[in-house]
Amino acid sequence: MLALAACFALAVFAQNGGKTAAVSTPFRAGEELSYEGKISKSLIRGIAIADLTFTVARTSPDSGFMVKADARSKGTLTKLFRFSFVQEIESIFDGQVMRVESTKKRDVQKERIRESEALFDYAERQVTYTEIDPKEPMRPPRKIASDIGPETHDMVSAIYRLRMLPLAVNSSHELMVSDSGLVYSIPVKVTKRERLKTAIGRVQCFRVEPVVFGPGRLIEREGSMIIWVTDDARRIPVRAQVNTSLGRVQINIKSAKNINS
Repeated sequence: MLALAACFALAVFAQNGGKTAAVSTPFRAGEELSYEGKISKSLIRGIAIADLTFTVARTSPDSGFMVKADARSKGTLTKLFRFSFVQEIESIFDGQVMRVESTKKRDVQKERIRESEALFDYAERQVTYTEIDPKEPMRPPRKIASDIGPETHDMVSAIYRLRMLPLAVNSSHELMVSDSGLVYSIPVKVTKRERLKTAIGRVQCFRVEPVVFGPGRLIEREGSMIIWVTDDARRIPVRAQVNTSLGRVQINIKSAKNINS
């Protein structure tokens, strides 16, 4: 769905790997990144359709992180396409191994509401996903269990792992991302460096291209995706572009609070 493209565009990366020692991070508790998504299609040019915010907190002073992602449609999307959505995600991930531990999600699309939780058990190498419809409390929950690797991410924690990778032009990475109880292996390549004008200034960026579209992929339709991440110690995602037959969605950073200097 185009309504979910903003979330996909900013949260689909990680690198598969083993355990590591305690690490320093380019982000910290209190960091807040805000974005605006716009759509272009035929005669429609750059119409704002959604806002997206990521907020970082600590689960304990020296251990894990909790990131809350909030994506909401704007009035233009409702008026033009008669569609609205709200997606709230709470992702908890280990601050040393940098892998997801749990994901809670509330997904509202027009009148449809789904609440879910994914729990990641690395001893058993399995993710267990449970989804309920709060409007139908007597309906049995939907459950899915899948095998996972030693480092797996959800769609939110993955972007924070990406920010820690040693990005370089022509470098390639293979990532493991779990969504709705399923697990996907996604190739990612850094294709070039580009200087962009953004709301946080002119910044040199890495252009990152993940393969998330296609049969058996995270998004099972034709399309492409590009992410621009700053080439500095902060590694801030400042722009994303999703191209599909339904149109082009571009997500640009609006503001960044409490970022590392």
